[in-house]
Amino acid sequence: MLQLTQKEKQLLQDQKSHEEVCIQKYQKYAQQATDPRLKQLFQSYAQQEQQHLNTINSILSGHVPSMNQGQQSQQPQQSNLQGNSQMQSPTASSAASQADAMLCNDMLMTEKYVSGAYNTAIFEFTDASVRQALNHIQKEEQQHGEGIFNYMNSQGMYNVK
Repeated sequence: MLQLTQKEKQLLQDQKSHEEVCIQKYQKYAQQATDPRLKQLFQSYAQQEQQHLNTINSILSGHVPSMNQGQQSQQPQQSNLQGNSQMQSPTASSAASQADAMLCNDMLMTEKYVSGAYNTAIFEFTDASVRQALNHIQKEEQQHGEGIFNYMNSQGMYNVK
């Protein structure tokens, strides 16, 4: 049974609340999004955030789960997203597109924050297995950010020039 320090428990509680917010936002934004591909992306990320929350809860209860599942599931969706995005004009500036852009901007900002918080937590844990589990979650958070960025870029919502 894993013994956590008070600081480690507090860091996990913070990450737990971050994951709960991510789940709520992704679920709510999936309902609000007008583009079916964005709805699917947000729904997929909500499910992964639930897995993250389950992992955090498991660690808080003294167990370190295996990190072998989950990473493969989102890669095909991202490539499908990029492949299908060519069919829609990136210059579409309708109110619906602007609303989707706001949802994406908020989630990209959220993912940046959450990933940074994981970075801090990873350095504070003494148990290598916990650090590995948190690192796995952080990598998926970064992949969420990348997926949102790729969607925004393909839709002309994010100017990289």
